[in-house]
Amino acid sequence: MLLGSALCYAGMAALCLGMDRHHQQVWSRKAPLRQRGLRLLGWLLLAVALWPCIQAWGSSVGVVIWFGLLSAAALVLVLLLPYRPKGAALLMGLALLGSLPVLVWSAA
Repeated sequence: MLLGSALCYAGMAALCLGMDRHHQQVWSRKAPLRQRGLRLLGWLLLAVALWPCIQAWGSSVGVVIWFGLLSAAALVLVLLLPYRPKGAALLMGLALLGSLPVLVWSAA
């Protein structure tokens, strides 16, 4: 569940930071290539976050758990982004770096 939560948060944060407004809060100038990359990374991470949920709880319950984790990640991001946008980006990086080794280990 922790792996799914970290991947959901990183995916939602990447999608948010791909938007113009939130991107400018963290980085002072526009970078369209970085924004497209963040959007792509966000969708990819959200899709990958579904895999550990389905693996742990099966297809029917796993999808429901995934939607709950998406909602919780969005809530954390909504509460954090207006006050600490750079902290939200840092937490995204930490969640991504912490979840990738676990994801690779669980796939093997």
